[in-house]
Amino acid sequence: MSNKEETKAADEQVKDTETQAEETKETQEAEQQTEETKEAEQQTEEASSEAEEQKEDADDKYIRLMAEFENFRKRTDKEKQQMFEIGAKSVIEKILPVVDNFERALAMVQQPEEGEEKDPFMDGMDKVYKQLIKELEEIEVKPIEAIGKPFDPNFHNAVMQEESDEYESGTVLKELQKGYMYRDSVVRHSMVSVVS
Repeated sequence: MSNKEETKAADEQVKDTETQAEETKETQEAEQQTEETKEAEQQTEEASSEAEEQKEDADDKYIRLMAEFENFRKRTDKEKQQMFEIGAKSVIEKILPVVDNFERALAMVQQPEEGEEKDPFMDGMDKVYKQLIKELEEIEVKPIEAIGKPFDPNFHNAVMQEESDEYESGTVLKELQKGYMYRDSVVRHSMVSVVS
């Protein structure tokens, strides 16, 4: 082989070596970039996972807080309703003796004969009584039915026993004082006489 050929072969060998070195360098750089990309992706995934956990924690805290608030609202609404009921029953208890007195007064008055004029004062009292009863009915106050009903200690207060041919034993014979209910609860028990 001639010098030129040797030089040419050496040059080609150097070029091949340089090319291989460049390819190796590029491969190493590509591998390093791949590793860096993988690390960056892993860090991104970790950050994303951490952010997701934080979001889930925040969502959980929010849901719990809303549930606690809803329970608090329901409890306070119930307490307000109960306080209103207690207040209403207290006022009703104070009005019932007035109703009793109206009924006694109206029962004492003789009804006018046919053709006679009604006493304007008693007519006025009757109208006031009817208005009072109507207003009580509108706020869901109603009298407890007693006469002819079986004695029930939840609604009736027996103060005496009597004999009767009309009703069987354990039946309410007379109502001595009217009892009243407010919605579903007893405000005042009926004072009754029961058949023995």
